[in-house]
Amino acid sequence: MLTFWRSAMKPFQALPLIEDGVIDAFGFGEEEIALACASHGATDEHLVVVERMLQRLEIGADALHCGAHPPFDQDAAFSLRCSGSEPGRIHNNCSGKHAGMLALARHHGWDAEGYWKLDHPVQKRIRAALRPWMELEPDDHEWALDGCGVPTPRLPLKEMARAYSRLARRSRDGRRDAAAVVAAMTRRPELTSSPGRVPLVLMEATGGRLLAKEGAEGVLCLASVEDDWGVAVKVEDGSLRAVGPVVVAVLEAAGMLTAAERGRLSMLQNVPILNTQGAEVGRVTAHVVAADDLLGPYGPASSGQVEP
Repeated sequence: MLTFWRSAMKPFQALPLIEDGVIDAFGFGEEEIALACASHGATDEHLVVVERMLQRLEIGADALHCGAHPPFDQDAAFSLRCSGSEPGRIHNNCSGKHAGMLALARHHGWDAEGYWKLDHPVQKRIRAALRPWMELEPDDHEWALDGCGVPTPRLPLKEMARAYSRLARRSRDGRRDAAAVVAAMTRRPELTSSPGRVPLVLMEATGGRLLAKEGAEGVLCLASVEDDWGVAVKVEDGSLRAVGPVVVAVLEAAGMLTAAERGRLSMLQNVPILNTQGAEVGRVTAHVVAADDLLGPYGPASSGQVEP
């Protein structure tokens, strides 16, 4: 299964910040690393960290190439509307990643103009940083623009899962860049996501035992920080509502959750479908079936379903 990595790639895009000494040069810490890896909700807690990153770079939010969109967090979006303000680039869920990329350019003395382009030194450095985590050369993959305007590769799900497994394993082995990214994400998961989103629930419910990051169009990657396995999920129609049920079903079927963790993750297993009156009219659930049963006359069938 080939699909674009999207925001699930962010932990790997942040690795050069540690390896090249960017975090030391600008006084970034665990919070800034977490935001560089984040698809944040633009809560006050998120915005404070992104603004601090920009202040230390001595640049404004207009330098961020990512476009503006309303905050992912519903409360933050409501507050912004009530204030009469329009969302800006800093509210984009990828603003922390873009601030990190600008920091990488500033640290190396590269012209920040066009830092989002595939042939810019920033993106070349990120592709070079991917090599230890992937089987294929990064340049052998197809690259296209992500929703926030920077390149993202199209690769097999197994390649994503393998990369996450290696990231977790090498963090245990003491590799500084991997350890810093994994620690920031698992110790400060509230900075990498926003309330109710699947990666945050997974990391909080497992006490940081799982590292999780989602991407657009139904992509989610995770790994155990204690064991040698990784998982990559893609919901084929791109719907995010099926991600939680599918991930929990896969983890349960593989015996990767404790009884206590299964209880804490029950909120992800059955996603209610509400009508315009707020009444529950169905639920999204997921069922793991044997691989041989997935192949129908038109290719792989979905393992998720809506039950009335």
